[in-house]
Amino acid sequence: MTLPRCAVVDLGSNSVRLVVFEGESRNPVAIFNEKAVLRLGRGLQQTGRLNEDGVQQALTVMIRYHAVARAMGADPFEVLATAAVRDAENGAEFVAGLKARMPGVPIRILSGREEAEFSAAGVLCGIPQAEGILLDIGGGSLEAVRLIAGRAVRSETMRLGVIRLADRAGGDLFRARTIVEEDTAKVPWLGDGAGQDLYLVGGAFRALARIHMAQTSYPLNMLHHYTIERDEARDLAGVVAGASRRALERLPGLPRRRIEDLPFAAVVLRRLLRITGAARVVFSANGLREGWLMHVMPPSVRADEPVTAAARDMAMVFSRDPSLPPALMTWTARLEPRETPDQRLLREAACWFSDIASHDHPEYRAEQGFLRVLRQPATGIDHHARAFLALAIAMRYEAEPDAPFLAPARMLLDMASVQRAESLGAALQLAYTLSGGTPQLLANTALTVSGERLVLDLKENSGVFAGDSVIRRLGRLAAALGLEPFTGDQRLGGAQQPD
Repeated sequence: MTLPRCAVVDLGSNSVRLVVFEGESRNPVAIFNEKAVLRLGRGLQQTGRLNEDGVQQALTVMIRYHAVARAMGADPFEVLATAAVRDAENGAEFVAGLKARMPGVPIRILSGREEAEFSAAGVLCGIPQAEGILLDIGGGSLEAVRLIAGRAVRSETMRLGVIRLADRAGGDLFRARTIVEEDTAKVPWLGDGAGQDLYLVGGAFRALARIHMAQTSYPLNMLHHYTIERDEARDLAGVVAGASRRALERLPGLPRRRIEDLPFAAVVLRRLLRITGAARVVFSANGLREGWLMHVMPPSVRADEPVTAAARDMAMVFSRDPSLPPALMTWTARLEPRETPDQRLLREAACWFSDIASHDHPEYRAEQGFLRVLRQPATGIDHHARAFLALAIAMRYEAEPDAPFLAPARMLLDMASVQRAESLGAALQLAYTLSGGTPQLLANTALTVSGERLVLDLKENSGVFAGDSVIRRLGRLAAALGLEPFTGDQRLGGAQQPD
């Protein structure tokens, strides 16, 4: 079956990027992603016009992007032009030239409000209950959005994109600080997010995250959902803003093409940390393009919960019987009677993920399942959840607790989370041992906690019985929960496999 595809071009002040998405999913799957750095907005502050060299290159690049989108069968295909095009005297002329070369392709010049709305929709796609201030920095503008309980309630566009800020300041960082202070002082609601999160979108901000990840030897090479505390973010921005070019070139993880822009992004971030009073910084790889995608998705997809949606999507591809996970949810429910809503959500996702290595080589199922969950492209799963779910799935496939490949998950989790993941993995392994991965056989079993005992009930003459492997795995689960396994004949249907 061919999945539907759609494509969008983000025509920005610094770069132009084509992304082709495949499928109808709450977690966007980009199957093609290509960027060209054209710096259309360079010199706009002085001339009022788009950079002429960038315009000529853009016409060539857009012909290629149009051809790629058509060849890949992407429909709809749309171009979104942002700050440089909307502010330039020759912006309309440039768009007319694009339309002549790509007849029938919608080209939208977004207002600042529309750009902010798309950015917010992209962030909320992956972080549906986001609360705080969103900042999307581009080459020409900075969009700020107030988020309350997963809703964008107000926005503002400021001329603080890295290219425009550098032009306005004449390349002087001291002058840039003054400009940022003056412009942000005109947006009084920026302080409403005190004590909450600051969500950062845009390539210049992501470059800061890469530096911090390299400096701290972070175990997961994923920018999306990367989170650091306020003081760390402030210190990082201060170092970058005050560094010489030579010092910047020596920073680990810094993309060289960002060296000119990065100090100005750091100036913006340091000021916004102060004025917002944010407690943490959360980096988002989602932004305008993913927000556009959410607008073309059916309402039923947009309403889906992203973590379980990602798990279901993977189960439909890799699992033997996608009807089993709901039964596993019921079967494991009594193991954590006081679980929080977030813990319940992760348990549900683990049930969906629980059979995704069934078609892999038996010797590598634990490792393959672990890596498949940890490194999946789903945007709605944060790093803690990735680590928890990956560890649970590794334990479901009986990974050795000290296996080296588990190190990233153990580094990202606290001891209580590690224990829950290991217990859940052991419970899922026991369930598959009993049922062979079928809901029909699982229905003949029940797992309960009675006092200090973990009790396994089996229906007599149903095809399930307490053989050696069941007793061993029940004991492992009980030990993980700090309980005693109950394996008496009177509770196990009297059908024990001889030793």
